[in-house]
Amino acid sequence: MTRNPAAPALTVDLGDAEGPLLYGANGALYGLSDDGVPADAVLAPLRITTLTQKPEGGAQHPNGDALSVADAFFRNGGGDLYVMMQDCYAQWPYEDLGLDDYLPRVDDIVERIAAHPRADRFVVVPFNEPDQIWYRLDTDDTDRYARDRDRFLADWSTVHARIRAISPTLRIAGPNEARYDRRFLPDFYRYAYDHGVLPDITTWHELSPDSLRDFQGHHDHYRALERQIGFGPLPVNIDEYGNRRDLSVPGQLVQWVGMFERNKVFAQQAYWDIAGNLDGNVVRDSVPNGGWWFFRWYAALSGETVRVTPPRADTIDTLQGLASLDTARRRAQALVGGADGPADVVFRRIDPTVFGDRVVVTVAEARWSGYEGAHPAPRVVLRTTAPVGADGTVTVPLTTLERMSAYRVVLTPAGSGVPDAAPVPWRGVYEAEDARITGGRIRTHGTVADANGYAASGTRDVGALDREDSRVEFTVEVPEAGAYDLTVFHGNQGDAPATQSLTVDGGAATTVTYPATLNPAWRGTVTVPVPLTAGRHTLALARGTGEATLDKIELTPAAEPFTAYEATLADTTGDPGYDYGATTATGTGALILDGAADGAVFDVYAPRDGYYRLTPRCAGGGTLTLAAHGERLTAEAGQGCRVLLAAGNNRITATAQGRAALVSLEVAGAGDRTGLATYGAADARLGGAAARERSPHASEGTYLRGLGGGADNTASFTVAVRHGGPHLLIVHYAHDTRADTGHAYNADIVSRTLDIHVDGVTTSATFRTTYGRQNFWGKAVAIDLAPGTHTLTLSNITGPAPDIDRLELAPVRG
Repeated sequence: MTRNPAAPALTVDLGDAEGPLLYGANGALYGLSDDGVPADAVLAPLRITTLTQKPEGGAQHPNGDALSVADAFFRNGGGDLYVMMQDCYAQWPYEDLGLDDYLPRVDDIVERIAAHPRADRFVVVPFNEPDQIWYRLDTDDTDRYARDRDRFLADWSTVHARIRAISPTLRIAGPNEARYDRRFLPDFYRYAYDHGVLPDITTWHELSPDSLRDFQGHHDHYRALERQIGFGPLPVNIDEYGNRRDLSVPGQLVQWVGMFERNKVFAQQAYWDIAGNLDGNVVRDSVPNGGWWFFRWYAALSGETVRVTPPRADTIDTLQGLASLDTARRRAQALVGGADGPADVVFRRIDPTVFGDRVVVTVAEARWSGYEGAHPAPRVVLRTTAPVGADGTVTVPLTTLERMSAYRVVLTPAGSGVPDAAPVPWRGVYEAEDARITGGRIRTHGTVADANGYAASGTRDVGALDREDSRVEFTVEVPEAGAYDLTVFHGNQGDAPATQSLTVDGGAATTVTYPATLNPAWRGTVTVPVPLTAGRHTLALARGTGEATLDKIELTPAAEPFTAYEATLADTTGDPGYDYGATTATGTGALILDGAADGAVFDVYAPRDGYYRLTPRCAGGGTLTLAAHGERLTAEAGQGCRVLLAAGNNRITATAQGRAALVSLEVAGAGDRTGLATYGAADARLGGAAARERSPHASEGTYLRGLGGGADNTASFTVAVRHGGPHLLIVHYAHDTRADTGHAYNADIVSRTLDIHVDGVTTSATFRTTYGRQNFWGKAVAIDLAPGTHTLTLSNITGPAPDIDRLELAPVRG
C-alpha cells in the first residue's frame, strides 16, 4: 500500500511511546441514573475510570445518587466515583443560602461517604463552577474579582477543613471552574499551597468547540504552574467536556479522547440531557450506538500509547486520533476520525522483532447511529496484508472517510496464508435536506456556531412536517435488483409512535412507524425492508399519524446478519497466549486458551430478542464452553449452539475444555423467535388497582396499567417451563415519568422498578423511561426456573411500576 500524495496523512510513530494507557477520557457526568440503568452488559466492557453523580438524596436531579449507583459502577470495573457536592441543592444555578447552610450539608455528605465500604474509591467536589455560581470569579471588574476571589478562597479553606475533620483520607477535587482560568488559577494554587489546602485532584471544564484547539495550551499552562509554585503533579480530571453535537458521534469523540489520553488526564462527558445513558452513548439501557462502540474500542487498546501526529494539530473538527502498541500481544491499534474524504494512516518505526516483515491490516468503522439508534458490531471495511517497508513503515489508505465515523486500524503479524477479504456491501446515503420537500422546513444545528445543538447528519434535518400534504421525496439509485434495508434517521417527541406512509415510485403505500424519542432532534433509527429493481427510484415519506422529523435515509442490501468476532481482539480472563502463525480467516491470529482459567469475553450484538447460532472457530479443533446469561453450553469447534440473546449487547465468555486455539466466535441469525412463549395483558390475573387499558400501540390492543404503588396492585401469570435452567423474561413496558424540576436543560427522567416474584424468589429490575406512555420497549431480565408450571407475579410496593404490554419467556439454551 502506497501513499496518496493528495491525501492528508496521520502518522503513528510506534517508536515513540508516551506511557501506559490511562483510559481516562471515558468518564461520564450522571452516566448512571439507577442500579441497572444502564445495564451491566454495556457498562462492564467500557471499564469507566471516573464517574460523577450527585450526593445521596440531593435535590438537583431526581436520580443518579452516588451511593445508590455505586455498587453497579464498582461491580462493572468502575474506577473513581466523584460526588458533585453542591448538587444537594435544587435550583440551577444553585441557590446561595450562605456557608452556614452549606456546611451541615457537607457534613452529611462526607459522613455517608466515609461510612461506605468502598470509601477509598470516592472523590468529593466541594464547589461546581464557582466562576459562574456563588462567587462570579469571571467578572471583568478587577476590584470585584479580588473581593470574590478572597471570599472563595476563605470558603474553600473552611470546607476543605470540614471534610478533613470527618475523613482525613477522602480525596478532594477542585477548584472546578466552568473553563480554564489563567487569571484565577495562579491565585488559587498559591493560596492553597501556602495554606495547606491543595486539592488532591485538579478539575476544570472544557465545554466549547474551542477546547479542541485550546486544551493543549490550557494543560501546558497548568503543568507549568505546578512547577512554578512547587507542588504536584496532581491528577487532572476535565470533569465535564463536549457539547451535544459531540455526544454519540464517534468522529467527534475521537478528537476529544485523543487529546485527553495523549496528556494522560481523566475526562468526563457532559450531562446535557438525560441521566443513565452514559451521556448519549447507550440506546434504551443495553443497546450500543456508534458512540458506545468507539468507547468499547478505546477500552480495548492495550500496552502504551504512542505518538500520533495528525495533519493539523489542535484544530477543531479535523482528522485526529490516538494509538497504542502492545509488544507482548504483538499488536498496534489506532483510532482515527473526524474528517471526510481520503486520508492515509502511516505507521512508522515498526519493530521487525515484534511484527516481522509483513503485517495484517484490519480496519473497522463505527458510524454515527444517532443518540437512540442501535449500532451493530462495527463492520470490517478492509482486511489485507502489507509488507513492512525497508524504512519500517506501513501506509494504510482510508479512501472514503465519513466525518461522523471513527475507524479502528489494527496491525498484527502476518503468518502463513491469506486473510478473508472484508465484504463491504453497497450503501446509499441520502440527506433529507437534499430531497424534494413539501410542507416541511430545513433546520441547521450541531455546527461549531451551534455547538449545543443536537448532532445531525450534514448538520441539517427536515422538521415541521405537520401539514396534511407534508412529504419528503428521495431520488435513489441502487446497483442491482433485490431486497434492501431502508434505515430512516428520525426524531419524534410525541407521547406515542408516529407514522409516515412510504411509497416507491408512486406505488402502494406501506407504514413506517417511528418510536418516540426524547425530542424532535434526538435522533433514532428505524429499518424497514424495501424491494427495488436496479436503477433509479423515488422513495417518498408522507405524513401519517403524529409528527416525525427526518435527517437522512440509508439503503443497504438486505442480508442475514452475520459477524465473526476476532478472539485476539476480545477481552480476556486468565493469561491466554497469542499465536499469529496463520493469517487465514480473520487474519488476526488465534487466542490460545489453556483450561477454564483462560477465557475470551466477546461483546455480541443482537438486533432483537431471539435465538442466534453461536459457532466457535478454532485452529486445530477443540471443545469449548460458552457462558451466556448464566447458562453454560458445550460447543465443539466449528459446531454451532442455539442461544437466546437479548436485544443489544450480550457478554459471552468462551473457555476451553483442555487447550484450544480460538480464532473467532461467529454469530449468525436475525433473532429466531421460535420457542419464545408470549403472555399478553389478557392472560394476567389482576389485583388491586391494576387494570387493562386499550391502546392501538399495544401488541394485542391492551396493556396493563396501575401496577405497583402498593402491595395489592399486582398482575399474575401462569407460565409453563419445559426445560429448567436460566431463562430470559422479556418485559415489554412503557412509562414516561419525569420530575418537574424546572432545570434549564436536563430532562430529569425518572426510572420505575418492577419486582418479579417466582417460587418465593424476587428479582427486581429498573426500567428507564420510554419517552412516551404508549411507546413500548423490551427489557430482558435473567431468571432461573425449574421445569413445570409457575405463578409469576409483578408488583412494586414502594412506587409505581411501568405499564406492561406483554411478557416473553424462553430458556437461554435453545
